[in-house]
Amino acid sequence: MDWRFTVNSSPIIPAYSAANVRGIIPALLAPSGVPMPSWMPAPIHDAAQVAVLVIDGLGWEQLQERAALAPTIGAMRGGPVTTVVPSTTATALTSITTGLTPGEHGLVGYRMEVGGDVLNVLRWSTVNGDARRIHEPARLQPFVPFMGHPVPVVSKAELERSAFTEAHLRGSMACGWRLSSSLPVIIGELLRRGEPVVYAYYDGIDKVAHERGFGPFYDAELRLVDQLVANIIEALPAGAALLITADHGQVQVGTNTLAPAREVLRLTRTSSGEGRFRWLHAKPGAAAELLVAAAEAHSDVAWVVSRAEAIDSGWFGPVVSPPVAGRLGDVALVAREAVSFDDPADSGPYPLVCRHGSLTSAEMLVPLLAAARS
Repeated sequence: MDWRFTVNSSPIIPAYSAANVRGIIPALLAPSGVPMPSWMPAPIHDAAQVAVLVIDGLGWEQLQERAALAPTIGAMRGGPVTTVVPSTTATALTSITTGLTPGEHGLVGYRMEVGGDVLNVLRWSTVNGDARRIHEPARLQPFVPFMGHPVPVVSKAELERSAFTEAHLRGSMACGWRLSSSLPVIIGELLRRGEPVVYAYYDGIDKVAHERGFGPFYDAELRLVDQLVANIIEALPAGAALLITADHGQVQVGTNTLAPAREVLRLTRTSSGEGRFRWLHAKPGAAAELLVAAAEAHSDVAWVVSRAEAIDSGWFGPVVSPPVAGRLGDVALVAREAVSFDDPADSGPYPLVCRHGSLTSAEMLVPLLAAARS
């Protein structure tokens, strides 16, 4: 099995109080007179209005490797920042919109254990189906987005009534699009109407990476995204700026999927998380033994850590409340190499070629780039 791809010896732990995606919205919506953080790209410092475009799955390293395919994005000013832990959409988007760390907002993974159920946060479902009534989105994630400001949200129209949207975007002004060509038009109209900040979301890069991996389909989508960014910049009114970022990067895993070792499964009650950040929930009284067994079996390809170690190391931020900590497993298998840890209960409509969730640079570093319209 050819899975070795990186020389990372240590996980990249976010500096949540510095150049991190969770600080973007607080910086843009700070009261007048509060200085802009130095890590924000220069065009934002003097912009009268800002459109924020989150490009799902556009990692910094993947972008740099294909710079020739994205000349518009390449000409923008800024650099890489870190995303959150785990480096996954449900957690990162919630940190971006609320300005909070995962330990604060509590949506600590793609799949997390809540009240005895393993909840798929994006689908807001359990093995029993839709879980909106059992696990109310506003109760599970009680913090309002955008610090209570009425920020317009430009995303796919079909996402507007989803439970995850309720959890991380409730109360926002929904401005749905059905064709990607509409994105620049809607953003331009909102800014010309006087909106100080507009939030937009595009998921094509993430989808093609999951389904097709890196290659001609990914490259074609990146070219399309670069043109989309160019169209948005052209649609900006004078004095406005576009700021682009992402929720995570990607690692191509392909068929390198590992089943946790038999001695590990023997001590495991259930699992949550996702393939590159797999939480193991120990059987009663077996947490310490599970940690030892998992380390012996999988430390060649993964960082194997206990819940306490992950919390104490600041993976989820400086504060993790007991209820939020209770949503984590006892032991985490965090892939260091290009592998994924299997869980038969965690499957989708097709095998995922690229994945994310771990703390490698390929997954943790995302762009924070800006361009202004003079």
